[in-house]
Amino acid sequence: MRNFDLAPLYRATVGFDQIADLMDRVRSTDQARPSYPPYNIEKTSAEGWRISIAVAGFADSELSVELRESELIVAAKKESDDTTTSYLHRGIATRAFERRFQLADHVHVTGATHENGMLSIDLKREVPEALKPRRIEISSGDLADNKKIEAKPVS
Repeated sequence: MRNFDLAPLYRATVGFDQIADLMDRVRSTDQARPSYPPYNIEKTSAEGWRISIAVAGFADSELSVELRESELIVAAKKESDDTTTSYLHRGIATRAFERRFQLADHVHVTGATHENGMLSIDLKREVPEALKPRRIEISSGDLADNKKIEAKPVS
């Protein structure tokens, strides 16, 4: 694994501390991160994504999708099972979990569905109009001269 020295980033930029912190956090927690439950992240359009998480055995009421600032938190906790079922083999894991996803600026959750044991969360980047690039019309010098107001002497 490579080690990255972020000192040049800190020396040459202002306000990008969160990017360096995110890189440090991902690098330090990636090895200890559990693989349960399995999930996919797919690109659905130029500005859209879908996170699909396998949540077999969980009901809608046992799942939680929450957005805190720029972090998407998906959690599940199985309600207590009062049945006295005796399993010969129990291969469907229904243990509690919490998954966290860091979202980029202006990425919003547009919806979540739970169907056939899959929890799908749709995301879309919605850049505000004020931040979108806009074209500035350039006027020629002749047009600028025509718009001058002539001053009249006051008597």
